[in-house]
Amino acid sequence: MTVEVSVVRVFTDPHGGFGNPLGIVSADAVAENDRQRFAAELGFSETVFVELTEPGTASATIYTPAVELPFAGHPTVGLSWWLREQGHPVSTLAVPAGPLSIRYDDDTWVRARADWAPNFTFHQVRDAAEVAAADPSAYDSGHHYVWAWTDEKDGALRSRMFAPVMGIAEDEATGAAAVRLTGELGRGLLIVQGAGSRLRTTIDDDGWVELGGRTVIDASITV
Repeated sequence: MTVEVSVVRVFTDPHGGFGNPLGIVSADAVAENDRQRFAAELGFSETVFVELTEPGTASATIYTPAVELPFAGHPTVGLSWWLREQGHPVSTLAVPAGPLSIRYDDDTWVRARADWAPNFTFHQVRDAAEVAAADPSAYDSGHHYVWAWTDEKDGALRSRMFAPVMGIAEDEATGAAAVRLTGELGRGLLIVQGAGSRLRTTIDDDGWVELGGRTVIDASITV
């Protein structure tokens, strides 16, 4: 049996460049016990398995090549955008961590709690040049986020993320880390990560974080 995998890039720049690839698969196409293996074979930093429930809602499970995640940023933002492109916009996306509120403007936004994200070790360094010089081989365990302010007044920063425990040597754009850091700093952020991906966050008085960004379609693949 062949499986259709829709592919999008999430957190692109305004011109559709950069972004983190995401595989999107119908939940009924791959049995639950086979999803981890399937995600590992695909090799994307994350693959999402989606089920439409009722109008305006959907549910999803999320896998890296090595582990299942209760919540992640780029899969939920990218999937929500893709569902709207397929004619099924959602206001709620259920993932194992909890229900996410979704909204759309020029970006796609998901609303989550910072503690739904994995624990990251945050390494604040002096400047963007030091971020660029970070060596992925120096991080052989855990989840590491190296970052520096580029304009602290405006909440702008440069970052990279290394997560070997997830099977990801370096992640191009990490929404969960953006959500977690926003919660720790208590302010909205404008993030340039990896080669040039763009992420935005806001935070309200109750600690809910919104994560937003742009998504574009890539060519589907058949496995």
